Amino acid sequence: MPQRKAGALPPATALPLASLVAYAEGSIVSRAIAQEPAASLTLFAFDIGQALSEHTTAFDAFLQVLDGEADLVVGGKAIIARVGEVVLMPGGIAHEVNARVRFKMLLTMVRAAPSA
Repeated sequence: MPQRKAGALPPATALPLASLVAYAEGSIVSRAIAQEPAASLTLFAFDIGQALSEHTTAFDAFLQVLDGEADLVVGGKAIIARVGEVVLMPGGIAHEVNARVRFKMLLTMVRAAPSA
């Protein structure tokens, strides 16, 4: 088998995603679990009140809430995302993420041209 990158998941193993990243008081913790040319998967754990300020990415990103809930703003639209929900943050559109409570998410970044 090819060499796995640091933080990558072991092959052929079922794992509970939310347990793969831990909360840290007053912080945002991240763990990249896949980094490939076409896409990346990154786990995040946000302590209450932590945020990613408004920013734009070149590619579509899918935010899936694994624990807790978050206030999001995508293209000026306010959204509350809860456990089990997924939100598309389109490439080229400003977005921000704010932890209403402690929350964990899986961020899937798809590196393809944004849809028009």
